Amino acid sequence: MGPQRVLALAQLANSVGDGAYYVTSALYFTHVVGLAPAHVGLGLTVAWAVGSLVGVPLGRLADRRGPRGTAALLALATATAVASFLVVRGFVPFVLAACAYASAQSGLAAARQALLAGLVPAGRRTGLLAHLQSTLNAGLAVGAGLGGLALHTGTRAAYSGVFALDATSFLLCAGLLLRLPPVQPVTVRRGHRLGVLRDRPYVLVTFLNTVLLLRMPLLSLGVPLWITERTEAPAWLVSALFVLNTGVVMVFQVRMARGVTGRTAATRAIRRSGLVMLASCAVFALSSGASPWVAAGILVAGALLQVFAEMQQSAGSWQLAFDLAPADRMGEYQGFFGTGVTVARTMGPLVLTALLVGWGTPGWLLLGGLIAGASYAMGPAARSRVAQDLAPDPRSDPAADRRGVPVTP
Repeated sequence: MGPQRVLALAQLANSVGDGAYYVTSALYFTHVVGLAPAHVGLGLTVAWAVGSLVGVPLGRLADRRGPRGTAALLALATATAVASFLVVRGFVPFVLAACAYASAQSGLAAARQALLAGLVPAGRRTGLLAHLQSTLNAGLAVGAGLGGLALHTGTRAAYSGVFALDATSFLLCAGLLLRLPPVQPVTVRRGHRLGVLRDRPYVLVTFLNTVLLLRMPLLSLGVPLWITERTEAPAWLVSALFVLNTGVVMVFQVRMARGVTGRTAATRAIRRSGLVMLASCAVFALSSGASPWVAAGILVAGALLQVFAEMQQSAGSWQLAFDLAPADRMGEYQGFFGTGVTVARTMGPLVLTALLVGWGTPGWLLLGGLIAGASYAMGPAARSRVAQDLAPDPRSDPAADRRGVPVTP
């Protein structure tokens, strides 16, 4: 079995468990653990903040110790953290378990990216990531169905079974990752104490990508609030739009990523995604004040534009994340790039609530303009990162430069 198929099976394994976890966790923590909703929100915010901080050190660990073993250990750590939710009772133990879960998940994402980079040639990584994204959506859909059965049953045993399933899925993921060929660790030189934070162009690229990722909580929070607070569309449309998004990504993500094979194509895809996202926001805004079924039709059109923008942005950002990172520090750089997802999930709800629910149509247009602006800024930011690689390092040995020895910034 080839590395690509093993990576896909590992992705499928833990995404099924995650899908079940996502749809049941809120009710489990409130109804079974007995926490107040505000405490659940606070605890998860703290946990993902911690996870965003440890992603880079754990990515650096993957570089130094080898990404395969590190990824397997972090998958085991995730399984342990999920299993610990079955026994925690009270706010402080919940926060500690959530911090362990978020930290292991952040580190696992970085180690997996470094593992993929070590096993798959550069020209095939974005295509493989598109396949993995489709696999992820398929697994989440299956898991969400299983979680729905637990919600329908509504018993403590049903909820506990979901968490046991999620923990088992990460154990299976760890076993599959160990079947991959090893990737040799790299020697990280001294003078990199601040690591990726010293690479200002890459930091800028990551920041711009974080702005683009504000579309992530759109269908889970922004659009549902907009539908219920600002439109006459039926509430069940929230679920229908989520299913539409998942299905389109499963079918078309690989096709969308096929033409993204280099930095130029990546920045072009991101720029296109920003324009489409601006159009999507404008269409969503038109649904306010329309009759129920007209509003529903407008919302479906906006969701189709949004998912097209999502697939283009994903393909472009995957390509840039690998192309602009030094080959010998892939785990560290992928760990930092991945913090954009955590920040978007943490800050996105606050931003979207203020813009869409608070400001209405102007908020939609501002959100679309912000994303479009970030998409256009990505090209110059990526070019400055490439220019930095080509520029001589003033700390390097001039004699070494004259001998043609490459210098990594």
